[in-house]
Amino acid sequence: MQLTVEGPKPGEFRWTVVASSDRRPDTFDQELSLVIGDLDGSIQLWIQEVDAAADGHAIDRGFVRYRDLWQLRCQLPNAESALSTRAFTSDDLDDFIRVNNRAFAWHPEQGGLTRDDVIKTMNEPWFDTAGFRLHHHDDELVAFCWTKIHNDQTPPLGEIYVIAVDPDHHGRGLGKQMTLNGLAWLSEQGLRDGMLYVESDNDAANATYSSIGFERHHTDRAYRLDRR
Repeated sequence: MQLTVEGPKPGEFRWTVVASSDRRPDTFDQELSLVIGDLDGSIQLWIQEVDAAADGHAIDRGFVRYRDLWQLRCQLPNAESALSTRAFTSDDLDDFIRVNNRAFAWHPEQGGLTRDDVIKTMNEPWFDTAGFRLHHHDDELVAFCWTKIHNDQTPPLGEIYVIAVDPDHHGRGLGKQMTLNGLAWLSEQGLRDGMLYVESDNDAANATYSSIGFERHHTDRAYRLDRR
């Protein structure tokens, strides 16, 4: 069982505590109480692959549920995509940030992306420009699907890491087609399992993913506690 603590930091939460999915139920409550005992101010708790027991322990410690993140999975290959795409290049960086920040203006993590944020991620060992697919209309970037391969999983898992459509192009079915495009690329790499994360209350996205064949694998849940 592992509990990690991030902070102190600026923003809504002074501290973030993450409980990993390999915790032992008999020690989770004890460890959680010990870790948060030394923290003050606003605390965010994420429990990965939450179950009823862990949820109960968090509530007993005074935490309030506020966000569920679903991990969805599907089998590969999937259906064909009707869209043409090309791989990302460094020349696309500003266009990507523009579309991303328009599409995710509401999102607590993905919104407000900067060049430094993207360059840092591009330096990760898993980053592959070939798996970062872009779709243009009249030479304008209107949608993208950024994939990630988890080779540390058995078997390896292909993720739709970030996907977005510029708000000016919503309602045209691009989200579904870009998802299929990313899944097709992952399938071409020999992967047989795809996954993504989605907010539980994002009804439009969840309807799209369900139509593709995604099913919920587990839930990561966020809680808040204010000690000010």
